[in-house]
Amino acid sequence: MASAFKVLFDGAPADDDFYNQVGAVEVEENADLPGAVRITLPVSVANNDLTFVADARFRPFANIAVTASADGTTTECIFDGLVLSHKLHLDRGAVASRLELWGQDASWLMNLTEKAVEWVDVTDSAVASAIFGQYGVTPAPENTRDDSPAHTEDGNSLVQRATDIGFLRSLARASGKWCRVFCTDTPGQRTGYFARPALDGDPAITLDLNDVAAANTGPLDLTWDVMRPTSASARQVLLNDVDAGADVSDSGVAPLDARSLSDFSGTPTSVLVATPAATAAELALRAQGLLADAGWFVRCEGEADVARLNAILRVGAVVAIQNIGSLYSGKYLVWSVHHTISGDSHRMRFVLVRNALGPDPSASGLGSLLGSL
Repeated sequence: MASAFKVLFDGAPADDDFYNQVGAVEVEENADLPGAVRITLPVSVANNDLTFVADARFRPFANIAVTASADGTTTECIFDGLVLSHKLHLDRGAVASRLELWGQDASWLMNLTEKAVEWVDVTDSAVASAIFGQYGVTPAPENTRDDSPAHTEDGNSLVQRATDIGFLRSLARASGKWCRVFCTDTPGQRTGYFARPALDGDPAITLDLNDVAAANTGPLDLTWDVMRPTSASARQVLLNDVDAGADVSDSGVAPLDARSLSDFSGTPTSVLVATPAATAAELALRAQGLLADAGWFVRCEGEADVARLNAILRVGAVVAIQNIGSLYSGKYLVWSVHHTISGDSHRMRFVLVRNALGPDPSASGLGSLLGSL
């Protein structure tokens, strides 16, 4: 069976008329972009007006949420955000006219006003917690991991000249963290994530393409790309006239398999990092953040049906892929998921990433794999 899904407007579930007419609900979850939703509805003439177009539920900044669950599993809130745009297409045909409703996650509320703020005697995670708190967003417990040193007035205070979410995203990029606002299972209960993804623990789901009896995913496209730095050097003269530097070759993120980017490529690639910092420790953290981001050199794209997978993929989860050879089999991190939901199906187009590859495949292992395809 398809996943059970619900759409809520201002916390109230949509009525049967909505579900009977909705064409498709699309939701995009992404590690480095805001979450988004698009709903397509047919438009007709009723009571001398167009259906749905002037519906109060679709007014600007109305709250919209989407939940979904596989058969017998926990309900997941895959989107919780705001209505931001309409697109109306009109035609003569009875079913040719349609309304597209588009929205973005609740981080848009943090993007309404550009600010000039000086942050003093606080770490990066303390800044994130303070800003999330202003919007009723609960900081994730992981946010204090791999924190920066305090930005002090006599060293290098932190100056914000951007919207709150723009500022937090720039801080996150500088230290290899993800910055997201999302809900887990309950609409309206929003989490502010400002941390590097957690890679420990067992995979939440195992994907299998080649097992005849247990295959649960469609075709997979896998790539690796070694055009990325494997080490970084940062240099700066601090305010106390001390020449500080940091040479970093370890991202601080545990590899998901035997060979990290540097081990796999075999050819070192170094970059210079230009970033303001008050201490050598902060310089090292910024250089490490660049390598953490560059380290995701393996990418897997595919599509799965919820009815076959019996699970909802979520960004930030660790999954496993098996039976695709020694080089690529193993753990992956979910980077993005594009959900397309209708009354009879729920498809997920996904992107997985990895910061390591397995050992070199043996000739016999490669032959066995090719024989199974």
